[in-house]
Amino acid sequence: MERAPLFEDVAEAPEGGAAYWLTAADGVRIRVAAWVPQDAKGTILLFPGRTEYIEKYGRAVAEFHARGFATLVVDWRGQGLSDRLTRDRATGHVHIFRDYQHDVQALLQAARDLELPEPFYLLAHSMGGCIGLRALQNGLPVKAAAFTGPMWGIVIEPWRKPIAVALSWLSRKLRFPHVRAPGTGGETYVKTAPFEDNMLTTDPEMFAYMKRQTDAHPELALGGPSLGWLDEALAECRALMAMQAPDLPTLTFLGTNERIVSKDAIVLYKKGWPRGTLEIIEGAEHEAMMEAPGIRDRVFEMTAAHFASHR
Repeated sequence: MERAPLFEDVAEAPEGGAAYWLTAADGVRIRVAAWVPQDAKGTILLFPGRTEYIEKYGRAVAEFHARGFATLVVDWRGQGLSDRLTRDRATGHVHIFRDYQHDVQALLQAARDLELPEPFYLLAHSMGGCIGLRALQNGLPVKAAAFTGPMWGIVIEPWRKPIAVALSWLSRKLRFPHVRAPGTGGETYVKTAPFEDNMLTTDPEMFAYMKRQTDAHPELALGGPSLGWLDEALAECRALMAMQAPDLPTLTFLGTNERIVSKDAIVLYKKGWPRGTLEIIEGAEHEAMMEAPGIRDRVFEMTAAHFASHR
C-alpha cells in the first residue's frame, strides 16, 4: 500500500499513525489511516459520516488508543482526500449508495494486510451508520458494533419532503443527479454556521476544533449533497429499515436534540433489535463523540466497555 498524507497538525491524534491509499474494486481511490497501541485489545473500524474525514476523529482515536484499542478510519469516496465523484469538489455525491460497500471491503482488506489486531469492532456515525448497517447485513466480520446518531432516516421539513423526494428521483430519470440539492451550499457546515444553535455539538471548543481543521486544510471540506446522493440515501434508509436487525450486540447513542437524522427511525429500529441497546443522551446534538466533555467521556467509556465485553 502506498502511503497517503495525514494532517497530524490538526488531527490531535496519537503519534505513530499512518495513512494509506487504497483502490476499491471499482477503481475509486480512497484513503484510510490506522493507529495501533501496544498490546491492543482489538481494532475499531471507524465509519465517519457525510462530509467528514479522517482527521476529524483524531481526538476520538486518542480516546480509544488510551483504552487499548487500535483504530482504522476511512475517507469515504466523494469526501476527504478520497476521489471526488463530480467536477464540483464541494458537492457530496455517490453514483449508487451501495458503492460505499466497495470502500468497506477495501478497508477490511487493508486491516488484514496491515495485520491489525483482532477482533474487529464497528463504530459508525451518521451516514457511516447507514453504510455500517448494510455492511453488517452483508456479514462484516465484527464481534460487536456501536452507532452514534446513525442515519437510518433523514430529517426533512414536512412541507419540503415531497418536493425533495420527487426532485431527487427526477434527477436520476432526467440525468442531472450530480446537481447539488436546493437549499444547500458549497461551503462545509462549520464554516458558515455560527456556534449558537448549531446542530453538531454543544461544546464550543469541539466546534472550534472542527473549524480549525477545514480552515487549515480546505481540501478536506465538503458542502451540500447532490440530488443523486439524496435519492440514493433515502432509498437505502427505506430498504434497511425493512430488514431484520443483524444478530449482533450493538450500542446506539442518540441525543435528545438530534436534528439531522431521524430520531423516530432510530428508536423504532432499535425496538426490533434483540441484542441492541439504545442510550439516550439528554441535551446532546448530533456528534456524540464531539460533545461536551462529560458526554464524550460517557460515550467513550461505554463503547470501550461494550467492545471489551465481546472479545
